[in-house]
Amino acid sequence: MKKIEAIIRKSKFSEVKTALHEVGVNFFSYWDVTALGNERIGKVYRGISFSTADIQRRYLSIVVNDDFEKVTIDTIIKTAGTGEVGDGKIFVYDVKETYRIRTGEKGGETLR
Repeated sequence: MKKIEAIIRKSKFSEVKTALHEVGVNFFSYWDVTALGNERIGKVYRGISFSTADIQRRYLSIVVNDDFEKVTIDTIIKTAGTGEVGDGKIFVYDVKETYRIRTGEKGGETLR
């Protein structure tokens, strides 16, 4: 099993969520984060200058069976990417075990 963590643009979240559901990734956690990255362009909006050094992003945490690792990563890259600096990052970790609290089941079947 793998844990896939992705930091993506908030503006791409809805598209990524829909695409993940279409490929069978139906459960994941997410939350809003503020990140510091390479995107440091000053912007002017309605005459007010502001810095983009602190970037608002959405953080996804997804645990999948090994056979879903590639499709999950490919889906995130395809739908979250704009080709611009600041598209985000993906991190992949090995997961030793999972448990379903309600039944006590363990293993990859708990992810289905």
